[in-house]
Amino acid sequence: MKRATITEAKNGFSALIDQVKAGESVLITDRGVPVARLEPATSASDDDDDGRIERLVRAGLATRGTGDFAALLDRPLVKTVDGSSVVDLLLEERRSGW
Repeated sequence: MKRATITEAKNGFSALIDQVKAGESVLITDRGVPVARLEPATSASDDDDDGRIERLVRAGLATRGTGDFAALLDRPLVKTVDGSSVVDLLLEERRSGW
């Protein structure tokens, strides 16, 4: 988040608005004390899942995946040598301390 003093905000308001339009938030301070925050206005698209994801991406808290998640669901389940479930094997491994 960018920080700006009241004087910087007053003298460079247009530049700050351009940054906010690009998705960045700006914290306005008065003698080092936060007094206001400029943030992008939410739009109708921000109310859906894609809007939330885009906000997280803009904030640097998430990245868009590149793979096909649905393809993971179509894959066959893992088979074990003795036919037991993978969960049972993991639980046994944890119990034994391996």
